[in-house]
Amino acid sequence: MNVDRRIKFRHLDAFSAIARARSFTVAADQLNLTQPAISKTLKELEDILDTKVLERSRSGVSLTPQGEVFLQFAEQSTAALRHGLRSIQASAGTAGRLKIGALPSVASSLLPQAVLTFSARSPNTQVEIHEGAHLDLTTRLRSGTIDIVVGRLGKPGTMIGLIFQQLFSERVVIVARPDSPALAVRDPAELEAYRVLYPPKDAAIRPLVARMLISKGVPLFRNRIETASPVFGRAVTLADPTAVWIISQGVVADDIAKGRLKMIALDTGATEGAVGIMSRAEEIPSVATRTFTTVLQDICAIDDPQGARMDEYQE
Repeated sequence: MNVDRRIKFRHLDAFSAIARARSFTVAADQLNLTQPAISKTLKELEDILDTKVLERSRSGVSLTPQGEVFLQFAEQSTAALRHGLRSIQASAGTAGRLKIGALPSVASSLLPQAVLTFSARSPNTQVEIHEGAHLDLTTRLRSGTIDIVVGRLGKPGTMIGLIFQQLFSERVVIVARPDSPALAVRDPAELEAYRVLYPPKDAAIRPLVARMLISKGVPLFRNRIETASPVFGRAVTLADPTAVWIISQGVVADDIAKGRLKMIALDTGATEGAVGIMSRAEEIPSVATRTFTTVLQDICAIDDPQGARMDEYQE
């Protein structure tokens, strides 16, 4: 069977984004498109394939059986083609490019040192940093628009077709400014009296935080603001003594070390999770990707004298 030449990257990218986000609106935001534009693109693809790949219902968007099959091959195809194009450019002597997806837990802590070290080792490689939510970054990684993602391991469903290499573990912390009365809290139920900055549904730490609170019999806080933005979270917490921020420790490590924020003495050990490198399965990594991975491993081995445990997770 010949491949229909009417199928373009934009068709496959739109289909993959909608399928992974289970939402036309979210997918349109990820691809910087309007909702009518992404709907039109999907319709074009379905017309070319002469079959429906997605179904809309009151509960959201779901894949048809044909869509389940097509999604895997669509993502593998786009990732392989983009990888091949970058390899050709590199072999032709043009400056290489490494596109790194960074979750908030590493964007301000591990990544700056890693990128500076990598740039010294590979000065001809142009580095791009794309910070975002776990679902957004893994969707873009799977489709080949970014090369590697560094951050927290997400739910199994987000890791299909990807490999995870653990660098270290970290936990979620609850912080407030140094003069906040919330620092006296010793029962998580007491946080209901404060303005809680809480991880949104697409954040990798959301399920961990939810399980921790449920295990302690604490319902979802009513007076909460859901955000994954370190800039917004830091600004609100520093400005408001009644605000408390539930966030990965790596995001606020420097603030804690310099005394700008303090941890509330609540046990959050149940939220400890793996932080590492996500890449596409069954793909030969580029020289730039291998070099950057080595840099990350070296830095984490120095930070942890006993050595970082390397695990692989593949769905």
